Amino acid sequence: MRQRREFTREFKLDLCTRIEVGELTKAQASREHRIAPSVLERWVSQFREAGRGAFTDSTAEEVDRDRRIRQLEEALGQAHLEIKILREALLKKGPRSA
Repeated sequence: MRQRREFTREFKLDLCTRIEVGELTKAQASREHRIAPSVLERWVSQFREAGRGAFTDSTAEEVDRDRRIRQLEEALGQAHLEIKILREALLKKGPRSA
């Protein structure tokens, strides 16, 4: 069974740019890099729609988002703990004498 190859975002952008400016045809790119014509067609289509914003790695974005959510949850938990400690300290001190 053939292993699935993965291509970087930069590689896809470079290849699509070269195809779009006419430096390379899809057939040449397909042969040169051993990429199925249907895959190249999909990449070029995505590139035409999104330009340099194409091929973002949604998995990496989800991991970053999840990591940020965990950081914020930890900070919120820490803030709640500090508030609880401060309230308890204020209650122990009692009302101020004026």
